[in-house]
Amino acid sequence: MNRRLLLTAALAAPAFAPGIGLAQSFPSRPISLLVPFPAGGSTDQQMRALARIASDVFGQQVITENRPGAGATLSAAAMVRAQPDGYTLAQFPLPAMRLPFMQRMPFNPRTDFTPIIHLTGYLFMMCVRGESPIRSWADLLAECRRRPGEIRWGNTGANGTPHLTLVELARRENLDVIHVPFRGEADSTPNLLGGHIEVAATGSGPLQMIADGRMRALNVWPRERSRKLPDVPTLVELGYPDMVVTSPYGLVGPRGMNPDIVRRLHDGFRQALHHPEHLALLERLDMPLEYLNSEDYGAFMQRTINEEEERVTRLGLRAG
Repeated sequence: MNRRLLLTAALAAPAFAPGIGLAQSFPSRPISLLVPFPAGGSTDQQMRALARIASDVFGQQVITENRPGAGATLSAAAMVRAQPDGYTLAQFPLPAMRLPFMQRMPFNPRTDFTPIIHLTGYLFMMCVRGESPIRSWADLLAECRRRPGEIRWGNTGANGTPHLTLVELARRENLDVIHVPFRGEADSTPNLLGGHIEVAATGSGPLQMIADGRMRALNVWPRERSRKLPDVPTLVELGYPDMVVTSPYGLVGPRGMNPDIVRRLHDGFRQALHHPEHLALLERLDMPLEYLNSEDYGAFMQRTINEEEERVTRLGLRAG
């Protein structure tokens, strides 16, 4: 009887031991963290800081890889081809939950990802050059009406949250403007400073340039005014009470990940997220701390996906 029990245990052990051992030793090599925006913008700054601190937490390098383009969905698309071993993760921005309802995409946002942790969101704003004669939102509206079809409004990517917000603002004000998509604020900001566009919708990356007088913010998009820009009105204050616009994001992996590895990743990134150095960066960029654990983030993703599907339908943007 004892020999039979021992044999049964020996046969059963290989089915369970490898997964347990893998989770206990994870990570044993560097982790790739894919960022769907170019280097230099607020997203890139935040993700690099998080990865640097997480490298110390995990005892292995967390390496950020910038993959801009395709409406900020390339990192999500890469998850479909990645092994679900925890060594390839992605920042999951709002466009990855929206674009599959607008065009054919290589992933299903509802089923193809494992939520790890929710992190933060953006402070969005509209800016002009510091020397621009446009000094307020009212000035911009007047200039756009004086020069229909000439004023160029830059955004951080086609069909991204800033782009759709600018489209909505132009529609409400019956403006004829030129929408110019870039691959992120790291691309749009130099084009604004160089005079290639008149206006740019950006995140908080240019805050220092605003403080230095090289750029001027015309409005900000959260419900309350920015702590860094207390004199700049919100869209709500400017007469758009339903336009509180942020774009929250977190980290995901491929579907089918080992729950123990998900837990290990969550715990490590949660520690990095709340590290004083990272919190100081969020403060400098005026980005909120919006922590959610894996389960709550998964529920948030499903709600947001449903909302984005409804939004695409309402605005008539659904792919035929």
